[in-house]
Amino acid sequence: MIRPNTAWRSAVLLSAACLALAACGGGGDEPSNGSSASAATGGDGVLKIGTLLPQTGSLAFLGPPEFAGVDLAAKEINDAGGVLGKPVVVSHSDSGDTATDIATQSVNKLLTEKVDVIVGAASSSVSLAVIDKITGSGVVQISPANTSDAFTTYNDHGLYFRTAPPDKLQGRVLGDLVLQDGNENVAMLVLQDSYGTGLAKNARAAIESGGGKVVAEETYDPKAADFSAEVGKVKAANPQAIILIGFDETKKIVPKLVEAGLTAQKTHWYFVDGNLSNYGSEFPKGTFAGAKGTQPGAKVTDEFRQRMLGIDPKLKDFNYGPESYDATILAALAAEAAKSDAPADIAKKLAEVSKGGEKCTSFKQCKDLLAAGKDIDYDGVSGPIEFDDAGDPAEATIGIYQYGADNTNTNLTYITGKISG
Repeated sequence: MIRPNTAWRSAVLLSAACLALAACGGGGDEPSNGSSASAATGGDGVLKIGTLLPQTGSLAFLGPPEFAGVDLAAKEINDAGGVLGKPVVVSHSDSGDTATDIATQSVNKLLTEKVDVIVGAASSSVSLAVIDKITGSGVVQISPANTSDAFTTYNDHGLYFRTAPPDKLQGRVLGDLVLQDGNENVAMLVLQDSYGTGLAKNARAAIESGGGKVVAEETYDPKAADFSAEVGKVKAANPQAIILIGFDETKKIVPKLVEAGLTAQKTHWYFVDGNLSNYGSEFPKGTFAGAKGTQPGAKVTDEFRQRMLGIDPKLKDFNYGPESYDATILAALAAEAAKSDAPADIAKKLAEVSKGGEKCTSFKQCKDLLAAGKDIDYDGVSGPIEFDDAGDPAEATIGIYQYGADNTNTNLTYITGKISG
């Protein structure tokens, strides 16, 4: 018998909840705010922000809103007089994915340009491949989309932050959603990397603690030419629901599910942030109808969408655009609060400007408060953020979405949860 967590059931029904969740284990080195990082850079009076975001690869669909979020923030910062009296300089680069070494080349380029902060990467695995190079060079890294639990205890010299929550929260929401929809036997198709296996672990824990059963969990290589074998094993397990945790290769997996008779209508499909895209005419009408998914992030208001579209009129997805915007605004506010663009000084102020002071919601408003000698608490478009000692947001929101016959998704509700260390 399924026993969904009643607090989370209520949260879905009421569209809001305040959760008390234990973050994944403590430990690791105490943040050193960059003092132990090698080749730490000093400030030159100009805040330079580099981006390490996907222009190519399996997460390329996330690139446009993320780049637009950074560019929008930079425009608004510069319209408000810049940072330390000078315009913010932004340098964009491609993160690619784990199938290439593009991220390393991009980081080398950004470090040569002496950036103070790097916004990115989107992929947790890509960030894990370059985090030592970035933070070891004394540069601040703020990811708008890394959700792997691995970063919570990573030895990053106090220089790594993220505006997206760890997957413990999304996994709990996802698992409970599957149970609340009446699915007792669940299969998972899981991307074989730190993001995929980490999110699967958290979703499995939520499903099993609620009385459900994971009848199959097939991990796969995203570079595989064919996914028939994995889909065949899932079909043999006869699940009521299938969780697909992956990236762009989802477009190759979905046709195999349909061929096997595991349609979204017969076997309930659930997606996650890595593949919760608007597929539209890429698939026959109704392919995704009824499927659901989860996505970290608060509601994107129509007003903010219009601001984003003013930067990139071609945007069709807004995933992690708000988190990218907030990462850039926070970096600028930290530099203003520190009266320095030196990465170590910015790192010392990032948590401070995100919590505990007078609330403000725009760069100009927050900057004016800082100029008046006030302590500030920036609440962003992606949520309240409030960095904890590990550089994770202490509170976050997960949206629940459902696909219609047009293969695009709309929001059903949002669930907000506190993650305490």
